[in-house]
Amino acid sequence: MTTVITIGADPWQPYVGEPVLTPAMAKGHRSTPVGELERLRRYLEAVVADRACPVHTAVAFNAAYFGYELGSEGYGNGPFDLDAFPSLTLGDEVPALPAGALVRIETGSDPLYAEIVYREGRHPGVTEGADVPAWVSGAPAGVRGPQERPDAQRPVRQELLVPDLTAFGPALQLGEAKLRRFRARQKWLNKDGHLVVDARYDSVQQAGLDDSAAFVHHLLTHQREALLSPLVPVSVAHLAGSSAHERLEEALIGLWDTIEHALRTSDSLRSWGHYALTRVRIGAGLRHDGPLGGADVRALAGSLERSAAPVTRRRHGLTGSRTVYTAIGPWLRGVDGAGPLLSGVEYAASVCRANLAVADFVRGDTDNGLRAQTDVRITLDDDFESGGIWRSHYPGSEEAGERDPLHPAGRGWHDTQQSATPRPNVAVPPQRVQQDKPEAEPEEEWYTDAQPADAPLADGERIGQPNYARINDSEVCWQLPLRLAHLMEDRLPLNRLVRGGLAYLGMDRLPVRLEISHPGGDLDASEEVQEVVLDLTEETGMLRNVQWPIDFFPGLCLYLQWPRGGTAFRIRTLELEDPVDIDGQLVAHRYDTAVLIREGAPGSGRDGDSSRSLDTRHLVLRAVRRLGRLTLDGHALLDRSALPRGVYDTTPAPHQVTALEQAVDDLLADRNLYPATGSRGTDGEPHHPAREGEPLIALIGYAPNPVVVPRAAAGWGAAASPQDSHAEHFVHGFLRKLPSGSEPTDAQRAAYRKHCRHVGKADGWELPSGYTFVTAHFRRR
Repeated sequence: MTTVITIGADPWQPYVGEPVLTPAMAKGHRSTPVGELERLRRYLEAVVADRACPVHTAVAFNAAYFGYELGSEGYGNGPFDLDAFPSLTLGDEVPALPAGALVRIETGSDPLYAEIVYREGRHPGVTEGADVPAWVSGAPAGVRGPQERPDAQRPVRQELLVPDLTAFGPALQLGEAKLRRFRARQKWLNKDGHLVVDARYDSVQQAGLDDSAAFVHHLLTHQREALLSPLVPVSVAHLAGSSAHERLEEALIGLWDTIEHALRTSDSLRSWGHYALTRVRIGAGLRHDGPLGGADVRALAGSLERSAAPVTRRRHGLTGSRTVYTAIGPWLRGVDGAGPLLSGVEYAASVCRANLAVADFVRGDTDNGLRAQTDVRITLDDDFESGGIWRSHYPGSEEAGERDPLHPAGRGWHDTQQSATPRPNVAVPPQRVQQDKPEAEPEEEWYTDAQPADAPLADGERIGQPNYARINDSEVCWQLPLRLAHLMEDRLPLNRLVRGGLAYLGMDRLPVRLEISHPGGDLDASEEVQEVVLDLTEETGMLRNVQWPIDFFPGLCLYLQWPRGGTAFRIRTLELEDPVDIDGQLVAHRYDTAVLIREGAPGSGRDGDSSRSLDTRHLVLRAVRRLGRLTLDGHALLDRSALPRGVYDTTPAPHQVTALEQAVDDLLADRNLYPATGSRGTDGEPHHPAREGEPLIALIGYAPNPVVVPRAAAGWGAAASPQDSHAEHFVHGFLRKLPSGSEPTDAQRAAYRKHCRHVGKADGWELPSGYTFVTAHFRRR
């Protein structure tokens, strides 16, 4: 049982008090006022005490940014698209993930949602026993032998990941009995509840990133939507003062520095590398007289010394040198009775405690790593592989001792390469290349008009706002944009969590009730309450035979609710403050820009999706909207030279190319499209903005241009403005939980929509149920 630390005041409660992260922290700890830093430190101390795992700096960032609630809720109220989490399967090759990554572990039935709280190398060269081959220590990612070199393109390294399966609170946890079965079968988790995967890196440079750079890169790619979400306690866009990529990156680096400083300067915490534990927990482990207690840890330190020291001296006092490399993880596994302490997140805690004990031995009982009594020098050589690898060398006095013995030097790999004998070059016979014979030039060119093509969308199901879900004991609420396929096929996919919650029904298909609320829209009575078919044969579950109202369109935001244990589903839409006209379409409800661009293109509608009957202008518009690359600010950009093949299924006739160019010029003149400049990479892919050193290319872009159609009696109050401009402390707007039965005011709803637009959500979002919005304000310290 853990105890929440409180020093001077209660630690921060997400969605109750003002955010614990501030704009000053985005500039690093040196720019952060003492009071703000102490408040953050107090919260992080409570998080470390609350969690069973050591808290990596990345995990501490997640807690402060996404709002980790102390006790049992964890991230249960966080703004996450669970289906967008990277998917992991035991034994698979997967894109490399840092500590702090939020993941979905596939199990064949209910997925496990987890936070990766610890990772280490699991090199195939490390077999049974704690002594490891020298070349393994410090070896680059992807190297599997002492004479190999890493794959320069996409190195792959075997890694062990420790997931915390309790991070998302009780609503997303599986029962202990089921987890034991998973471990016993070793199909989705190994026997210790861990994942061993082949981590694939995009480059040698990526594999060499430190923890900070790797995590920031992960946030800006896999978690970018969550970074810009208005549902977090405070968005990094507000902390950075901009949503530009460079500003976000700078702010994340500053926040990492501030959080790490707060952890390292805490009187109640100790850190091993980037992992923090409470001093109370470390002391309790050392006082423990069972496996991996104080006696075993002292034996570990002693074994590092004895492993290299000569047993006896040869005649005339001469003896040979000896170097031994000891891996902490395998050493711990060799301790009798240690098995239960090396499963789940306890493995990470045991590794960190053991390394801290050895580090204390090196600091206290050696001279910069040199043990004078035995002339053995003990240094850390690799802090990532197999829980950490320590180097013991005799005679240690013959080696220079200027280096920090606790800084991983990678001597094992380096010394192996220095002493290796160069291998002779082996001539590789050239491969035969069969060149295609040039086609005979036709005596006369004949052209046939090409037919318009309808290639599938490249981004498929992955466009649109993330499928954010909120789960509690009584209901599951989520949101998603309506897709063209849903309208055409009279169906609606359910959230994965709902599919799992309906398993108790014991039937694959049954009639259920669907209730639709569409304020201000065209809705027949027969559409308000419908009997539809629940189909559980699909992976996520599906509602079929849905009668979509006539003014429902692709991109319309749907807010859905399923009361747990029932067979009724509710859908509601939300009105815009003022309707807008987009390319002649009147839109009066919240919409998703990306889906509207893609699936509201000319030729697309609930009656069909085809370009066959379109004129040239609309063919161009359709191609740009369906094939152009979507930008974060809601535009679509297409390489102009790719337009002919994007419109037609083959190279078009010359007169068709001329007609396309004329249509583009007309659309640019009418401002239905706009010109832009990008660049082309070495892989042939277009980039925007143009990248330095790449050849420039012409782009054509489409952006929805919503024109407000005013309507009277909007009924919304003005957002509250900051008061007391001479106050010392500015607080960004943030979400706050409401007491049961309370509702936010119209002014607070309007202020939240304005807040959403500031972080890049052009149409705004509605306040989540049970929350209000505290507007930006100044507060005296």
